[in-house]
Amino acid sequence: MSTKAYLFDFDGTLIDSMGGFANIAGETIHRFHPEVSYEEARARYLETSGVPFFQQLEIMFPGDPSNGEIARIFEETKIHGFFSESFHDDVVHTISTLRARGHIVGVCSNNFQHLIDEFVEREGLTFDVVLGFREGFEKGKDHFQYVMKKFSLSNEELTFVGDSLKDAEKAMTNNLRFVGICGTFQEEDFRRIHSDLLTIHNIKELLEL
Repeated sequence: MSTKAYLFDFDGTLIDSMGGFANIAGETIHRFHPEVSYEEARARYLETSGVPFFQQLEIMFPGDPSNGEIARIFEETKIHGFFSESFHDDVVHTISTLRARGHIVGVCSNNFQHLIDEFVEREGLTFDVVLGFREGFEKGKDHFQYVMKKFSLSNEELTFVGDSLKDAEKAMTNNLRFVGICGTFQEEDFRRIHSDLLTIHNIKELLEL
């Protein structure tokens, strides 16, 4: 069956925010955990990306009492950099073309819902559904099932597009097609998740698949 709907991760997939986020995470984690170098903290942030930051901290430092404060500082600090980004022309062209071809196109992010809504509204790019994080409703199964129910889709009709290894794992766990955008991770990284994972280097390549 052909893809009827494309669901896109946001950070690192639709906007180039992951580098800045990794810098903030590296600095903040190192401040609270000086035994972890900035470089290592930054790398560990990227390795665990694809889930909310407070969950990343629990993966890195299970049960650590400083996790809540680190997450608070990170979320407050990242906002300026987040809103300094915009959709590149390739993204605007790809999203608009997919919708013009009759595809359902949505956003699936672990950024807070109000941040994603504000960003998308400011940019003026139309999506059929925009999903962000709220308690009990996050990127992955929650978002996938919501979209499939809302648009009466089967698993085979929904393709998830993301830039992280966690994105690939979420798609595979939920029996969805996945396309990895190289940047945060490279083709060989995705292939370690599964040898047959499809990867692209520019979002425009989706139009040629």
